[in-house]
Amino acid sequence: MEGRHEFLCGVVEGFYGRPWSMEQRKVLFQWMQMWGLNTYLYGPKDDLKHRLLWREVYSAEEEAQLKALVCEAESRGLTFVYALSPGQDIVFSSSCDLTLLKRKLRQVSDLGCQAFALLFDDIDHSMCQSDTEAFSSFAHAQVTVANEIFRFLGEPPVFLFCPTEYCSSLCTPSVSKSPYMLMIGEDLLPGISVIWTGNKVISRELSAESLAEVQMVLRRPPLIWDNLHANDYDSRRVFLGPFKGRPPGLRSHLRGLLLNPNCEFEANFIPLHTLGSWHKEVKEEGKGDEEAYRVDRALSAALQDWMKELSLPLQPGRQLRPTDPKLSKLSVKSKSSDSSDIQCEAQPKCPITSSQSTGALASDEIPEDPVMSQDLKAGENQVSRSTSHEKSSRRGLCSGRAPLSEAQVRLLVGLYYLPHEHGPPAQNLLQDLTWLKANCHCVSVNRNGKKASPQKVEEWRARAGRFLAVCDDVAILHSAVVNSINRAVLYDLYPYIWDLRNTLLVAKAFICWLEGRILSEGFPLDSWKNCFHWCGASSGAELHGVEAEPWVFKGGLSGEVQMLLPVGTSSELFSHPPPLFPTSRLYNIRPFQQKDKVELYRMVHQLHQRGKASQDAAISHPEFIGDRCLGASLALCPEYSLVLEDELGVCGCAVGILDLRSFAKRCQATWLPAMRDKYPSRPHGASGHTATKEALQFFHEEHDYPDSLLYHFPSQLRLEALPDLVDCSVSRSLLTALLTALKANGSQGVFCEVQPTDGLRMEFLTKLGFLEILRGEAQPREGVVLGRLL
Repeated sequence: MEGRHEFLCGVVEGFYGRPWSMEQRKVLFQWMQMWGLNTYLYGPKDDLKHRLLWREVYSAEEEAQLKALVCEAESRGLTFVYALSPGQDIVFSSSCDLTLLKRKLRQVSDLGCQAFALLFDDIDHSMCQSDTEAFSSFAHAQVTVANEIFRFLGEPPVFLFCPTEYCSSLCTPSVSKSPYMLMIGEDLLPGISVIWTGNKVISRELSAESLAEVQMVLRRPPLIWDNLHANDYDSRRVFLGPFKGRPPGLRSHLRGLLLNPNCEFEANFIPLHTLGSWHKEVKEEGKGDEEAYRVDRALSAALQDWMKELSLPLQPGRQLRPTDPKLSKLSVKSKSSDSSDIQCEAQPKCPITSSQSTGALASDEIPEDPVMSQDLKAGENQVSRSTSHEKSSRRGLCSGRAPLSEAQVRLLVGLYYLPHEHGPPAQNLLQDLTWLKANCHCVSVNRNGKKASPQKVEEWRARAGRFLAVCDDVAILHSAVVNSINRAVLYDLYPYIWDLRNTLLVAKAFICWLEGRILSEGFPLDSWKNCFHWCGASSGAELHGVEAEPWVFKGGLSGEVQMLLPVGTSSELFSHPPPLFPTSRLYNIRPFQQKDKVELYRMVHQLHQRGKASQDAAISHPEFIGDRCLGASLALCPEYSLVLEDELGVCGCAVGILDLRSFAKRCQATWLPAMRDKYPSRPHGASGHTATKEALQFFHEEHDYPDSLLYHFPSQLRLEALPDLVDCSVSRSLLTALLTALKANGSQGVFCEVQPTDGLRMEFLTKLGFLEILRGEAQPREGVVLGRLL
């Protein structure tokens, strides 16, 4: 169907991770037809029968689905290229393996497929004994098999070969001197096109000079397998930016270009839309500079079209969401005139483990949207913190889905741009955080008696305000994505925006903590003695000048923000799977203020009543639990107290003590005497109540910790949060923010005490790197002692 010399431009589904559904591929074909693309290569690495079980033929059901896909592509004017990856375990000299390979490809050919690819990427160069005896080299073995399969299939006009050395950085010692590459160029039949990714696996740019060298060695123009938007190497990154770094003039050096995009289907609208704009310029030669491919113009056009897509009420799998009887009668024909089987992918990058299916051609059912039901359930759990009117309003918010605004879409794309380049919002955010880190001494307690200039102080505060505003914008964007009418986009992008929201919760809290502690005159100066040791440390952002593959810098924007924080190297504090039930609730973490004391005391009193039942019930003083759990920390070291709040108010806190030894001395001198006066050990009217006596005795006992513990873990913390938090990950962010503050001021370790019966808290802390500590002669007053080094 496609001519031998036509420039092939389109999509390769060649990533590691869960393959796209049949319905998503049909939508992809519509997009490709609309945007002038002409080629689709089927090669998902986690389709078992594409790679791991390549010898197995497709079942009758899988045959039918694959044939339907081939026919769908043909009806859209697309070349459907079927790829097979036998390289992991094929015995090149085995006639049996060769027969099985031919059988598999013949089966696909009989379904109407006329274009094929053999892929030998990402495999070991070694050969078995029989292959070593039969072939002079690894390249010789691959070329021999490829040539025979090419002839067996009747020398189809499109036949692609992916070498094991598929980019310049993998060629030994170089492209022009690689024995492997030279043999491929010499012995591979001229009708076979060779796949190439550029100078790197993920190439920032493609140049005519480098491609000319490859073309000379291969003796044919290569076909680019472009990994610019591939994200299967980093679970915290997705790329929504435009196709760029490939001048349209490269056509004379190429057989074609296929984009291997994000694993998440819905993330690929802008990459493929702009690829179509690029391909249009490739086809229409002779244009002036004003009409040549311009990234900004292509991106603007793609954004406008994506806005329309985001306004569609699509469920995962791209099924229209029935909101009324009329809509429920609509079919997906509004997007496709002949789509019938609807599948979904609720979990991104989920590996295929079922032995009953290849995972690539199987059907999935549409799950009900859990977000609304979870938010409503959360509303029912908020009896203690909201009125019935507030709950009613919350229900209305959950049910009222809306599309994202243009400003929010632009922010989203800017935050998740390209592997080698951040968009403007992300660049500004990182620049501000880096500057605030390097210059926080300007707003610190006096260093060596020197004061910073007022202008520098104002600049610091202004940039801090700008940074905090962007953090708030991301939090609102997170909420908007959860409330988006397009649920298909929600399920694909939520893990990423959720991760960034949580990381920025910590970063925002830390910047607020820096400024807040500096402005408060009453805080002890010695707690700042080690702060600027952290400020001199290098960050992940400073390494960007190094020429390396993008996977060297883990985490993308979230990872770079993380690395700019004092605890940035502790990945267990940041990398966790997203919750199964997204929530649009807005959370904030900020330094403690004296006005918060009443709410925090009320919160811990409520938590104590839930957990202790009737114990201590005879203590009538309403502040007793608050004084016992939080009072000393809030009074003596409030600079290490953080508050978690949502739209309804305070819902959690984390209180810390930087140096427990000095804190204990101050506590003995001031706090405990006041508490002993407030709560005498023999209160009037409670002479016979044992529980009351035992509780009140707390302030009249000595609570010492051994030097062996405090030597490694000089700091202590306590975390409290209401149990009705919809997204428990904010508790992790709250704890991480406190650890960040303690680490910034020189703490090398922290511990806390947990009741041995509190399994959930033990599990929570263990996942964050806390381990049980044996304290020898010390008897914990509350239970198990857990600690972690910083």
